[in-house]
Amino acid sequence: MVKKGYTGLNPQLNSVLMIENVGNLVCPALFDLGENYKVAILSVKEGEDKPIKYPYMFRESEVMILTKIDLLPYVQFDVNRCIDYVKQVNPHIKIFQVSAISGSGLNEWYDWLKSQSY
Repeated sequence: MVKKGYTGLNPQLNSVLMIENVGNLVCPALFDLGENYKVAILSVKEGEDKPIKYPYMFRESEVMILTKIDLLPYVQFDVNRCIDYVKQVNPHIKIFQVSAISGSGLNEWYDWLKSQSY
């Protein structure tokens, strides 16, 4: 399915193709889809325990993007505890904290993407 989609899209040279999992945090880590990098996306609304609850996804990912950080004043979420948990299962994971509302952290994420060789 990925190959068919990729072929149909016919992306330009140096494009980035992202394959989104719309399921849970277990299945996408179990299969090789031909990706260069696995990226786990965790919203502060989901709770800081997800890296411990679903360690395989975070262990297999090179990057974790912590999203919706603009909501931190309004939700119970301990960023340091979340980072501790994810580092327990993957000490080498790169973490970006981002907000689509304010744009905070997005430039760092984009710079990392640009710096990767495909």
